[in-house]
Amino acid sequence: MKAVDIIIHKRDKETLSKDEIEFFVKGFTSGDIPDYQASSWAMAVLLNGMSDRETTDLTLAMAHSGEILDLSGVVKISLDKHSTGGVGDKTSLIVAPLVAACGLPFGKMSGRGLGFSGGTLDKLESIPGFRVDLSSAEFISQLRDIGIVLSGQSGNLAPADGKFYALRDVTGTVPSIPLIASSIMSKKIASGAQAMVLDVKVGNGAFMQTLEEARKLSRLMVSIANLSGRKAVCLLSDMNQPLGNAVGNALEVIEAIDVLHGGGPNDLVEHCLATTAYLVMLGKKRKNLAEARQLVEDVLRNGKAWEMFRKLVIAQGGDVATIDDPDLLPKANFNVTINSTANGYVKMVHARRIGEASVDLGAGRTQKGDPIDHAVGIVVHQKVGNYVLEGEPLFSIHSNSEARLEDGIKSVNKAFILSKDVCDPLPLFYEIVE
Repeated sequence: MKAVDIIIHKRDKETLSKDEIEFFVKGFTSGDIPDYQASSWAMAVLLNGMSDRETTDLTLAMAHSGEILDLSGVVKISLDKHSTGGVGDKTSLIVAPLVAACGLPFGKMSGRGLGFSGGTLDKLESIPGFRVDLSSAEFISQLRDIGIVLSGQSGNLAPADGKFYALRDVTGTVPSIPLIASSIMSKKIASGAQAMVLDVKVGNGAFMQTLEEARKLSRLMVSIANLSGRKAVCLLSDMNQPLGNAVGNALEVIEAIDVLHGGGPNDLVEHCLATTAYLVMLGKKRKNLAEARQLVEDVLRNGKAWEMFRKLVIAQGGDVATIDDPDLLPKANFNVTINSTANGYVKMVHARRIGEASVDLGAGRTQKGDPIDHAVGIVVHQKVGNYVLEGEPLFSIHSNSEARLEDGIKSVNKAFILSKDVCDPLPLFYEIVE
């Protein structure tokens, strides 16, 4: 078998066999197939697509290119939750303790933010001392002992995906839906997931800009799950405005703490309750979605979810005093609130512009390894559809630099558009793909 023949087959719109796909993935991972051939193959996939079966074979080949985490000795069914990335998306900080409090051990491997999309690990590191670099053995041990883990990805999980992703990033092949789906699902399978909820963001603050793109990706990931003997549910959720109010690491941790105490913005609370209810149903803790939702609401109301979050922080070395009193979490030197200069309905709160402004303040990174300022960020006080009076707050900027503060105010001002006409609120979810 030769790499060039496999490239030609896909160039000519032929269906690749399982053996061809496995040969190519193994060869590229080991270095026997060079970057230029892998780039050519990825471009052929981008232009000509893949069948669901081909994409599943690709996913499994990438998953099995390294270690497969076996959680069968710890949990009856291994659950996972994944977001395709958004602005203000701190849901993992809330969903993980909610699931665990419902009696379903929940261990999740999360990522860091890159570009305008924030990362769960960066948020958790706002808590002094919190460790995100657990080994596979530590991950399994903690899941067994307390039923909850939030950690970074182990070094040898789906190494093929890391190589392919780096290549796609510089060869114009990132937008390929089969390559996106296999990238996401290979990591889920490698981390031991048997059932998962996939939060596919749609809008100007997401990678999937249109509902049709998100629908295609969701249907493909659900198909991959089914064909590989797993179960997935995709929630297509709006990302034309930030989720919740806070954008920035410590600010988002504070908002998550507020939700776990029974408060928090309505959109964020509802998003987390809905996501967790699906996970509880997939985990067979309740027979249907309504019963699952009731259980989730109960553990939020009675404080069990909050206690589970505290256990998580303590187990991973975090200073629990800083979450018991969030005033002890990192704070910026400057905190300025900008008020509306006119009456009107909020027509737009452009998620991507706010995410980019947050990165410019220092809350995110544009390259891997860039330092993060955990204290800075933006708090949005209005949502699309709200009626705002002149003098009412629109947003607040938290900054450690006066120059960045001024730039941030200008950038976020451009993200807001007011209208004299009534504007409908944005939907939280567009549809569910099962």
